[in-house]
Amino acid sequence: MEDRLQMDNGMVPNKIVSVHLQESALKKLEQVASAVEEKKSANGTEMEELTPAIPLESTAEYESDVADPPGGGGEGMQAERSKLERGHESQDESNNLPDKETGFGEHHHLHLSSCHECLQLESSTIESVRFASAENIPELPDDCSGSLEEVTDDFLARDIKRINLSGKPPNILVYVGSDYMKTKFEQIESILKECIDPDNYVIYPLLEKQILKVPWLDNSLLLVIATEEPISEDNHKQFLTFLSKGGKILGLSTSFTFGSIKVKSKNELNKTIHELVVFKADNTEVKLNLLTSGSVFEEDVQEDIKKARPLSRLNNPDKDIVIIHLTYGDIRGEAILCQVHLELDISSVALQTQQDFNSLKMSNAKRYEVLKEILTLLGLSCELSEVPSLTPIYLFSHEKTVIESFYMGELPTPMIWPPDLASGEIHASFLKWLHQNVDAEGLIKSSKMSLKFMPFYKPEMEITPCRMPVITELGDFSSEHFSVETYRHNLQTKKLGKIVLFAEVTSTTMNLLDGLIFKLPKEMGLIAIAVRQTQGKGRGGNVWLSPVGCALATLHISIPLDSQLGQRIPFIQHLMSVAVVDSVRSIPGYQDIDLRVKWPNDIYYSDLMKLGGVLVTSTLTGKTFHILIGFGFNVNNSNPTICINDLIKEHNKKYGTKLKCLTTDYLIAKSVTVLERLIDTFQEKGPNGVLPLYYKYWVHSGKQVRLQSEEGPIAWIVGIDDCGFLQVHEEGKGVESVHPDGNSFDMLRNLIIPKQQ
Repeated sequence: MEDRLQMDNGMVPNKIVSVHLQESALKKLEQVASAVEEKKSANGTEMEELTPAIPLESTAEYESDVADPPGGGGEGMQAERSKLERGHESQDESNNLPDKETGFGEHHHLHLSSCHECLQLESSTIESVRFASAENIPELPDDCSGSLEEVTDDFLARDIKRINLSGKPPNILVYVGSDYMKTKFEQIESILKECIDPDNYVIYPLLEKQILKVPWLDNSLLLVIATEEPISEDNHKQFLTFLSKGGKILGLSTSFTFGSIKVKSKNELNKTIHELVVFKADNTEVKLNLLTSGSVFEEDVQEDIKKARPLSRLNNPDKDIVIIHLTYGDIRGEAILCQVHLELDISSVALQTQQDFNSLKMSNAKRYEVLKEILTLLGLSCELSEVPSLTPIYLFSHEKTVIESFYMGELPTPMIWPPDLASGEIHASFLKWLHQNVDAEGLIKSSKMSLKFMPFYKPEMEITPCRMPVITELGDFSSEHFSVETYRHNLQTKKLGKIVLFAEVTSTTMNLLDGLIFKLPKEMGLIAIAVRQTQGKGRGGNVWLSPVGCALATLHISIPLDSQLGQRIPFIQHLMSVAVVDSVRSIPGYQDIDLRVKWPNDIYYSDLMKLGGVLVTSTLTGKTFHILIGFGFNVNNSNPTICINDLIKEHNKKYGTKLKCLTTDYLIAKSVTVLERLIDTFQEKGPNGVLPLYYKYWVHSGKQVRLQSEEGPIAWIVGIDDCGFLQVHEEGKGVESVHPDGNSFDMLRNLIIPKQQ
């Protein structure tokens, strides 16, 4: 280790050896440790070298970081592994731990290098440890998924070894066929990153010319084979060698197989959508619709099939097997082979009908569930990534201030400092109010969090959900996911949305305005916008998932109690839902995008899938309602369900149009603009002024429902009353109103059910 690492007692380790201990070795370790402790107390001798154990899930395939020669050689190492394996063979069969108990990332305490297994492995690992000197480790390229010309023969030999030896995540290799297609690789890479913890793994393409030449066999955790072309005999042999070393293979609509399992073509299944039944590890079943490859698996009854386990079959008369789990070799190499397209996003599938699109989109969340189940069976960690770190909040207004113009190079220098803020009147007015209301530390406190206002952010500052810094000058601010200029250009309001608190990552936008709205002398058009939320809130205490690509905001409005809307506050959620839908469907050319409103507060694709929602809280102080409207809707996040841009792409495909995809900054600004117009109309004309637009977009026209249960009385949805409550007509009983806080409308089963208290 070249004296770079020292222990607390000043001792310098000579080497670090990674091994995996079976239970028998752990028992021996306890005995050895006990004996050493006794010897140490008696003779005062120091304990010798310590060696950390590698994660349990890694098993024998990570017993050495030194790659075998191309073609799967390394007979000495293979013999050494076999010897170790035989030593624990009987115990492995009786004491196999379930996946959950041996998940990736589990560690045990350090142990003595005099342990029997450690001594066996020491000679094979010491050279790789020596290799891990900083001078010998080149920096990993920023982009390892480039074109064929950019990927050299030796990058896997060099960079994969570097990753393993320097403690970087295990490697996943993706083979897309003899003719490398970057687009196909990136498609598979993208879905893998959405299923696994990207901080734990690195994904590379495996090129045709690297299969036999590059020593990747001992340096990769998973090989994904995603090609329908025949696998050559040499490549097939190399893939089996990888399995024999304990490797894992995921086959995605590939002809690769082995043992008793054969691939059989069925033309009637080629590129068609069928329902699957997937058998999960917990003995439950999942049913979903997927695109089939046109092939199925069949078993050779004359061979031993004990090592094959069907995981999924088609829900057809033949009950064709389309996903199967196989084992190989003595070190438990595993392969899960699929003849359905788990890897394909809906946008990449050439669908024939609207029904096909709907069918696949409605199964999209289950597709991810199944893929995560498969990856977990193969030993990968599919736990959610760590919650992203909170970021500072930036304050800006609809108007560009002099300070911002200076930073953007739009004003000559030198200039008077501090600048005159008259050109940003709203911004200046808000800053003046802040100056008069913050405490000595620059804080404004509320019951939920404290906001600390400051001109510039200092990286050393701690950001917590309870204490957030607010930066009052944008300076050189930029965001990959939100354009301030796009928002400003499309916000056409008199008041709403003028003062913006923006964060890349925050706990929830609902909390950001909590300490401000009751202290302001008048409404200043506050809105909080975030790219991601870590504690997003939904109706009824539900959690609202907030991935990148979702439009997330909370808007403050004040409504006089004695106004038209003040007397019908439940209408607020309806107006916001309509505003989101109309922000899209009022754009020329986008009027047929099937975005709709579902009572009381949801935004839907047709009557099939939810892609957004609204949450309203109101507080009456004196004769004024202070209302926070939280809204979130999927704009550019196709997974795990559906988003607005999915609908636009499908519309283009169906009608040959070239409508552009939309952005969150644009739609938030447009939604707030439409909302202000709807509020003004309501205040002037009452419910009748907005209900025609609401009914134009809602999903319930002419719908028949059952009350209480699936056998309950039949009723017809009539509309909403003057207070915003749903009206249903039950034969013989007339029209009744249904309050949203006491009832749930189940779209999938057409039920109106009282909520459980």
